Amino acid sequence: MNILLSAQLAGWLLVLLGGVQLAPLAAALYFGEPTTPFLAAGAVALFLGLPIALGVQPDNLKIRPRDGFFIVTGAWLLASLFGALPYVTTGALVPVDALFESVSGFTTTGSTVMHDIESMPRSLLLWRSITQWLGGMGIVVFTIALMPILGIGGMQLFKAEVPGPVTEKIKPRVAETARRLWLIYVGLTVFEGFALWFAGLSGFDAICHALTTSSTGGFSTRNDSVGSFDSATVEWIVIVFMLLAGINFVLHYKLLAGRVKDFFEDRELRYFLAVVAVAMSAITFFMWNQEGADGSEPLFRSILFTVVSLSTGTGYVTVNFELWPAFGHLVLLILMALGGMAGSTSGGVKSLRAVLVIDAVRKNLKTAGHRNAVRSPVQHAGKPVPDDVLAGIWVFLAVYAALIALMSLTIAGYGYDMETALSGGITSVANVGPGLGEIGAFDDFGHFPAPIKLGLAFCMIAGRLELFTVLVLLSPGFWRR
Repeated sequence: MNILLSAQLAGWLLVLLGGVQLAPLAAALYFGEPTTPFLAAGAVALFLGLPIALGVQPDNLKIRPRDGFFIVTGAWLLASLFGALPYVTTGALVPVDALFESVSGFTTTGSTVMHDIESMPRSLLLWRSITQWLGGMGIVVFTIALMPILGIGGMQLFKAEVPGPVTEKIKPRVAETARRLWLIYVGLTVFEGFALWFAGLSGFDAICHALTTSSTGGFSTRNDSVGSFDSATVEWIVIVFMLLAGINFVLHYKLLAGRVKDFFEDRELRYFLAVVAVAMSAITFFMWNQEGADGSEPLFRSILFTVVSLSTGTGYVTVNFELWPAFGHLVLLILMALGGMAGSTSGGVKSLRAVLVIDAVRKNLKTAGHRNAVRSPVQHAGKPVPDDVLAGIWVFLAVYAALIALMSLTIAGYGYDMETALSGGITSVANVGPGLGEIGAFDDFGHFPAPIKLGLAFCMIAGRLELFTVLVLLSPGFWRR
C-alpha cells in the first residue's frame, strides 16, 4: 500500500475541511454568535493537516485498488471525526452525539440527535448543512476535482467513492469528470437557493435547504422540517430538486450536452420515475379507500413529497406519516431500501441494481424447465453485463440485508419495538434519515443509548460507501501481502 500518498491526501483533506470553517465563521460573525468553536476547529485542522500535506513526499503517485479502499474509508472517518468538533466546542452536543450528528451529515443520512434544532446557533446549523453538501457528491470526489495530482490513478478513488454498481465516466480524465459533476452539483444548489429565496424563505433558510436538498441529506433548520414553512410553493420547489438530485448526474451532463434522447430513454431513469409514480398512486388510492379523504391538492402534494423524499433518501417531512395506515408504512420502508439512481447523491440499493436483478430473474424464469434453452445475457445500455457484475449485485443485496438485520436486531435487543428496530436498520444503511416508531417523521435519535448510536453511525458510513469499501477493511485478507 502507498502509505505516504495516503497520509499526504489525508493532510490535504484536513486543510480543505479547515478552510471550509470560514463559512460558519462568517455566519457566526454576521449573527453575533461565538466564533471560537470554528476558529478552534479550523486551527486544529490546519495545525495537523499542513505539516503532513507539505512535509510528506510520496515516492510515487500510483493508487492501487487497496489504496483506494483505504484512502476513501479513512477520508470519511477523518472527516466525521473532524466534523464533530464544532458540535462539541459550542457545547451543543456531547462527543458521542456529536460524532453521530457529524457522520449523519457527511453520509447525507439526515438522522439527528438534536431535539430542539431551532435553539441551536445558526452558524452551527450552517456547518451542519455544509457537511451534508460536502458528503453529497463525496469528499473524495471533491478532492479529486480540486487536486489535479489525483488525476493519476484517481479512478480507484472514484470507483470506491461514487455510489452504484457501474461508474460511468463522462470525460477521459477522472479529475475532469469530478469537476464536471461538481459544476452540475453546484448549479443545482445555486438554482434551488434562489428559487427558495424568491418563494419567501430567508436567505439563511434558503441556503441551508438548498445545500441539504441537492445532497439528498435532509437536515433542516426547523424542528418540523420543510413542513414548518407551510408553503405549497416551497414544497413543490423542494420536490423538483429532490427528484433532480436523485437522478444520475451523468444523465444531467448528457442533457446539458444536448443529448436529450439519451436522457429520456435511459432505462434506469424510467424505472426510478415509475417506482415513484406507482408508490404515490398506491398510497393515495389506499388512503382514499380507508379514510375517505378527498382528492385535494394538499393531500396529493403531501403524499408525493413524502414518497420523493424517502425514495431519494432526502428525509425531509411535511406531514406526520406515522399517522398513515400500515400499508403506507410498508411502501415507505420499501422505498427507503430501494433508494434513488446510481451516480446520484441518493442512498439505498440503487435503481440500476434493481433493474439488472429484475432482468436476471426474468431471463432465468423464461428458461426454467427448458434444459436446452440458451439464456441471453442481461444487457445495460446495449451492452452485455458481465457475470461478475451480476454476481457482485447478488452479494451486495445479501450483505445489505444482513447488515440491516444485524442493526435491527441490535436495536430490538435494547427493548425497542419492531417498527423502530426495522426502520432504524433500513434508514441507517440506506442513508435516509427518519424512520418509523420512536424515530418517526418528527422524532430524533437522541433517546438511543451510545452503543446503538455508534452502530448506526457505522451503518451510515458503510451504506454511503456501498458496503464493501468499508467492510473489506475488516477482512484479515485485506491486510495480508
